[in-house]
Amino acid sequence: MSELIIPLIMCGGAGTRLWPASREGRPKQFLPLFGKFSTFQDTLRRVSDPTLFGKPIVITNSQYRFIVTEQLAEIGIEADILLEPMRRDSGPAIAAGAAFALKRGNDPVVVALAADHIVADTPSFVAACRRAAEAANEGRIVTFGVRGDRPATEYGYMRPGAKLKDQVFTVEQFVEKPDVETAEKYIAQGFLWNSGNFVFRAGVFLDEYRAFDPATAEAAAQGVAKAGVDLGFVTLDSESFARAKANSVDYAVMEKTRCAAVVPLSYGWSDVGSWNAVWELSVRDEAGNSAQGSAVFVNTSNSFASTEKPLVALFGVSDLVVVASEDAVLIANRSDTNGMKQLVQKLKEVAPQVTVDHLKVHRPWGNYLSLDNGSRYQVKRIVVKTGGRLSLQYHNHRSEHWVVVRGTARVTLGNEIRMLQENESIYIPLGTPHRLENPGKIDLELIEVQTGSYLGEDDIIRIEDDYRRS
Repeated sequence: MSELIIPLIMCGGAGTRLWPASREGRPKQFLPLFGKFSTFQDTLRRVSDPTLFGKPIVITNSQYRFIVTEQLAEIGIEADILLEPMRRDSGPAIAAGAAFALKRGNDPVVVALAADHIVADTPSFVAACRRAAEAANEGRIVTFGVRGDRPATEYGYMRPGAKLKDQVFTVEQFVEKPDVETAEKYIAQGFLWNSGNFVFRAGVFLDEYRAFDPATAEAAAQGVAKAGVDLGFVTLDSESFARAKANSVDYAVMEKTRCAAVVPLSYGWSDVGSWNAVWELSVRDEAGNSAQGSAVFVNTSNSFASTEKPLVALFGVSDLVVVASEDAVLIANRSDTNGMKQLVQKLKEVAPQVTVDHLKVHRPWGNYLSLDNGSRYQVKRIVVKTGGRLSLQYHNHRSEHWVVVRGTARVTLGNEIRMLQENESIYIPLGTPHRLENPGKIDLELIEVQTGSYLGEDDIIRIEDDYRRS
């Protein structure tokens, strides 16, 4: 085919099912779960052949805009980044992406992909995209259906119908997530897992959406038409997009349309929807154990351990998942980790912070790690990237002490500018405007000691900010 397929990457989800590694502030699609790259980055790399795919569109929550930018830069891929002012599920997100693709010109074929899936065989996936694009050119909305190797209860299913062309079929029926007994029947009858990834012409998808929910289709289209552009991000118009009905693309379009088609996939695919899925995808020893980080297994079988820092030792157990971050530990039955959303909801009631951020928090200028805290103090390690600059700000309730341990710091303090080298320090009085930046060629690392009556992140009054944060 001569025209390029436009990748639309959906990465606005909160990723609660892989807590504590995945949290609201940095969910699973941005984590390097299986190597050097995150699943978001791997998804983009999978559709990076310039002879087949055009410039990607990434649609995400505004909370993740700088993570997206950083991870795009790491793999050298440019993309248009659409920001949802609020979450409305996959239906309106894909509709907005399709409207933006139309706005670019013509009526392109779009491949809409979740950012947190694993694909084992990229060449086979690309071949499937080609077949799906041919069907999309004939007016079909194509989904990828996975030939399941087990009676999974965590996926919806579909029944393929009449053959349209080589490895392309109509869809006779979509069904919801079944129980085990029903799933066994579905697998025996040739049903396919619903992968939640789609190929379509942008105009066809929007026309079908309008047929079933014209108000939401128009809300998404107007969100794009009235969008604002700032710092390279395209922010959907909030007033327009708020009128979109929150709905999955399956409910909104796929279960109703007569244009549905399916391309079966036989290669390894996973939505990495549980820690059990991570274990299944990991390299295991002869006893069936798998580890990420420092872990020891003795008299243990079929277990998974992941640790950011502390050594984890498992003795005399089987079928366990142990995930240790710096501030939380999960211990679970490996075969029963599909109920993580219930656990995270409980944690939001009793310890909400561990569901939002890690101790290490990423910012567009670098990151900070909370080392210690008490009733009137907090200690952080701050790392500022080369050329990075924090906002010009002040605090109403705390003062700060900075000690440079690596690199060079340029500090604005009131009307004064000072340069600090390693082993030098500065005191930031309460209420004094200040700014930290890294003019050097290596990362700037410093220790910050905060003291005061209130130490929350919301006690930051920004005067100027390169990243337009409030």
